[in-house]
Amino acid sequence: MQDLKKAGAITVKMDISDEEDIQACINKILKEQRKIDVLFNNAGFALYGSVEEVSLSDARYQFEVNMFGLAKVTQLVLPHMRKQGSGTIISTSSVAGKIHAPLGAWYHASKHALEGWSDCLRLEVKPFGIDVVVIEPGTIETEFAQVSGAPMLKNSGDGPYRGLAKAVAKMHTKSYKPGAASSPSVIADTVVKAIRANKPKTRYAVGKLARPSILMRKLFSDRTMDKMIMSMIK
Repeated sequence: MQDLKKAGAITVKMDISDEEDIQACINKILKEQRKIDVLFNNAGFALYGSVEEVSLSDARYQFEVNMFGLAKVTQLVLPHMRKQGSGTIISTSSVAGKIHAPLGAWYHASKHALEGWSDCLRLEVKPFGIDVVVIEPGTIETEFAQVSGAPMLKNSGDGPYRGLAKAVAKMHTKSYKPGAASSPSVIADTVVKAIRANKPKTRYAVGKLARPSILMRKLFSDRTMDKMIMSMIK
């Protein structure tokens, strides 16, 4: 995070799945800055592999990072935002929170959970002047293919789902290669836009394939979506 330090940011090491780390980080911010105006829940990763072969311990860790760690940070920040009568909570979901794909059951489940959780939170904190925003990225130029591919092949690359695992890994590599996905700057710009807005949108679908994917899910039946998704995996 040296580039962020050079830009003037104050960085703090924190494990999102460790409650003591979370509390220490928030205490440090409040001690030094006196208040918290914006919480951007951006930590997350994608666990891939078949439902049959991914261990439940790995699945639980997927939720610890993508859902429960995020929720704990939010719980600890909310009393301070309520007290000051303002605040913006932004969470990075994904188009995966609206659609489905093979071998991504636990990742998709964690993002579907985040979508519903955010809707409920939005209703609860509105009377206190707190906004809740969800960012739904499409394909963004990150290390997603590498991070998801290795565990997917480890979990399902040698078993009954090996053909599917290799095809999905190949598709991820193709989708996230340089120039194929949107720049991460579209997410940064959207977060800034939401922070600066007097009345931010509840959701921002941004990046390549984000809006088309969500629209297709609304328009087409489950069976039709199944066929369309599987047709892209070869």
